[in-house]
Order: sequence, then C-alpha cells, then structure tokens
Amino acid sequence: MRRKIAAGNWKMNGTSAALSELDTLAQSHTHSDCTIVICPPAPLLFRACEITVATPVSIGAQDCHGEVKGAFTGDISAEMVADTGATHVIVGHSERRDAYNERNRDVRNKAEAARAAGLCAILCIGESLEDREASNTLDIIAGQLSGSVPEDITADTLVIAYEPIWAIGTGKVPTLEQIVQVHDFIRTQLCTRFGAETGASISLLYGGSVKASNAAEIFKAENVDGALVGGASLKAEDFSPIITALNAS
Repeated sequence: MRRKIAAGNWKMNGTSAALSELDTLAQSHTHSDCTIVICPPAPLLFRACEITVATPVSIGAQDCHGEVKGAFTGDISAEMVADTGATHVIVGHSERRDAYNERNRDVRNKAEAARAAGLCAILCIGESLEDREASNTLDIIAGQLSGSVPEDITADTLVIAYEPIWAIGTGKVPTLEQIVQVHDFIRTQLCTRFGAETGASISLLYGGSVKASNAAEIFKAENVDGALVGGASLKAEDFSPIITALNAS
C-alpha cells in the first residue's frame, strides 16, 4: 500500500510568525491517514520541527547540497537538514533547475545525499509549456527520471513529484487525462527500471496549482498518491481541505 502524501512547499515565504499555521494544521488532522509534510524556508526548520514533535505533521527542507560539507557559502547539506529534525527534502524543483541551472546529475547527487543522511527526497520532474506544445512531454519526463533518480531507491528514500512547469503558480491545471497519462508513464518507467515491486511502491505526487476546488478530482487518478502544493499550503485553512480530499481518496 503506497503512502499518501500531502506536501506543502512554502518557497521563500514566511517568518517565525507563520509557524502558528503548523499548530493549526496539526490540530485539524490529528488522525490523518496520509503523511503531511511542510517545507518552510531553511531558517525556520529547527523551530518548525520543535512545534510539530509528536504531531502528524512532518517537516522538510526545500533543497540541499549534493556534498556533505565544504566551501559552499550559503548552501546547506542534507546532514544539516536532518540535524534540525526534518525528515524530507525537495530536490530538483523546476525553479531550482531553471534559475540555478541545476542539471539532472545535480539533482541525482542531492537525492543520493538525502538518502545518505536518512532523509526522504521529494524529487521533482516536469515539462515546460514549449515541451508540452511540441508533444515532447514523455521524452522530457523519461530523460529526467533516467538522469535524476538514483539507483537502489526505496519508498522510504524517494518520492516523485510531477510538476508541469507551465502549471506552477499559474492557475492552469492539466486535464485529468493529461495527469493520468504522465503518472502512468512514470509508474511504468519505475517498474521497468527497478522491478515491479519497488516501482509500484514509490509514491507519485502531482503539483501545479493544486487547491481545494480541484484536489478531489486530481486524486481520483490511480497513480496520483498525493500532491506537492505551493501557495495553497501557506495557510492551514487552504491546505486542510486538500489533506481531507486526499484522506478521502
């Protein structure tokens, strides 16, 4: 039985005052059937972990470096993330791939570093609007999976998040048919590469303008095991209905 996961990426939003949302979220979902993960900015990780101890809410970082330590000013290692008490880390988000020129091998190194530190990597893949319009979506996804996903993965060390770049923060959402096509393709690729048992055990999340009004419809897809949510995860009142929809799916 694959884990259902509702993950929230706060991106570069929130100060210590925003951490009250975590307490509200935890109190609203004391008996959640799905894993709830919130990824706040790095300066908030320690306090976020303290607030969510013994609650259904887990904490993750938004990125980590591929090296354990070194002269990488401004970066944080996966070991440092784990030291805060966090259990997850996002790697390969399109905003990192685009703005920081992260390549597939960089993302793979980060996912491997996360595993070595005992973290679960939420590895993001997705196509641009140009790729979608040129009917190159599945080729792009196949290349990202091949280049970014490490060997010897398990359901405890890796989650895949499909985020079509053109749907992130735009309000545009692929049709359910388009989401199903890509998620089914990802599942097939994982099963082919890692074997049926491992491939079938990896949770696949959808991300891109997920909100309360469309979550239930998206979660109908067989190979959608949850969501990676951006703006709608900043407030407990917006994220809670998404969690509820996932629990009901």
